[in-house]
Amino acid sequence: MHCFGHFVSVWALQRPNAVAIHFQGVDYSYAWLERHIQAAMRWLPTVGVKHGDRVAYLGLNHPMILIILFALARRGAILVPLNFRLTHHELEQQLKDAQTALLIVDQHFVANSDALHHNLFDVATLAEQFEQASPTAPQASVIGTLDDDLLLVYTSGTTGHPKGAVLTQNALLWNAINSVHAHDLSSRDRVLIVLPMFHVGGLNIMLTPALYAGATVALLAKFDASEFLRVVQTWRPTLSLLVPATIRAVLGSPLWPTADLSSLRLINTGSSIVPRALLEAWHACGIPAAQVYGATETAPIAIYLREEDTARKLGSAGQAALHCEVRLVNAAGTNCAVDEVGEIYIRGPNVMRGYWRMPEATNQTFDGDWFKTGDLAYRDTEGYFWIVGRSKDLIISGGENIYPAEIETLIAEHPAVAECAVVGITNSQWGEVPVLVLVLRQPLSQSAGSYSLNDVVTEMLDQKLAKFKWPKHVLSVESLPKTALGKVQKDVLREQIKNTEI
Repeated sequence: MHCFGHFVSVWALQRPNAVAIHFQGVDYSYAWLERHIQAAMRWLPTVGVKHGDRVAYLGLNHPMILIILFALARRGAILVPLNFRLTHHELEQQLKDAQTALLIVDQHFVANSDALHHNLFDVATLAEQFEQASPTAPQASVIGTLDDDLLLVYTSGTTGHPKGAVLTQNALLWNAINSVHAHDLSSRDRVLIVLPMFHVGGLNIMLTPALYAGATVALLAKFDASEFLRVVQTWRPTLSLLVPATIRAVLGSPLWPTADLSSLRLINTGSSIVPRALLEAWHACGIPAAQVYGATETAPIAIYLREEDTARKLGSAGQAALHCEVRLVNAAGTNCAVDEVGEIYIRGPNVMRGYWRMPEATNQTFDGDWFKTGDLAYRDTEGYFWIVGRSKDLIISGGENIYPAEIETLIAEHPAVAECAVVGITNSQWGEVPVLVLVLRQPLSQSAGSYSLNDVVTEMLDQKLAKFKWPKHVLSVESLPKTALGKVQKDVLREQIKNTEI
């Protein structure tokens, strides 16, 4: 039985000189990638990595992450990609929980990693070692299968402590197949990757699927808005993936007004509720902006909007993935009617096996073989899903349901608003009331007198949203607490505003 990443061997045989990865100005072929995977496979057992062992990686985006991932798949071992933005204490906790056999660290973090792990290797040394490996060395034995676990990814923890989601090789394979359908991926595509590969979004929405399809991938070590636009103009990608936070940065770059984006046939986005204005900015340039929905636990692709639907369904997350089932479940535990809001349940071969060493949490998040996402959505008459927020963020005020995304989407269109978030706080009269927290891009002023935060609410919500849904308090802050991929940490935000006079 083949393991995940066998496709690299196939492309290396069929198109050895085709470029697999472009990194820091250098092209690396599929033959080069296969040769380095083989070298990594021979190296792993020499440092004691056995079937089922966990190997952690701490660093910026680099081809070495892919080399190690595919080598581990062939050895039947597991990659634990670490979020380099975490504190030393948080990293220690995850390494201890995963019981990792070794830690691979790149040059940006090696100096501060000595105390993290007793078995430490740096990327530069490994890269040199693999490069010197003989191309005629005998092929290493493949003992991994599609049934083996391959990724242990700790969730972003927007609503609590991170949990380690365990994804099998099979989950990554079916995710890749879903992505090919979502993006019409082929070997002719050039895919620009700028999101961090420690997250399943950066690793699996376009990157591993692009290699599955035999495409060429350009990696940026880390995201920079102006660098993104420069690479689009010079390297000429056909596809790329951004999240709302990085789209805002791109639109705010001084290069944006004159950038030549004509090579792009599609921009995809997701990770959180996407304001319409961000999507419309791409459409105004003649570039379709699609959406993808999923979770760490779903590898992540579960719902997506294809290119042909981007204009007429702007703002929708799309339809269920090709090899994925999606249903919405209401509070009574039954399937929702059309336009009825319910929790998203997902079933498919891309769904995680469970949470690492957390059987109780695993049982709680599954209903049979349906993964309960905790996210809320409704489905229209054509079967397209529209995300409205997380069930934990739902505000019940005076017996009425208020979905923060309804308010956030409208407020975000105000020209003075850079970002916004809505959270519920306890209220003796109504149970809960919504609070709007704004990050302003410019001072609020009008030529005829003062212009208040409440004026923003009236201007954007009047005649568009029922009055009982309007925020009862409005605050302005310098920044919102976020995860690495720009999701607002609403639990943290609630704690922050507890001590604010409102």
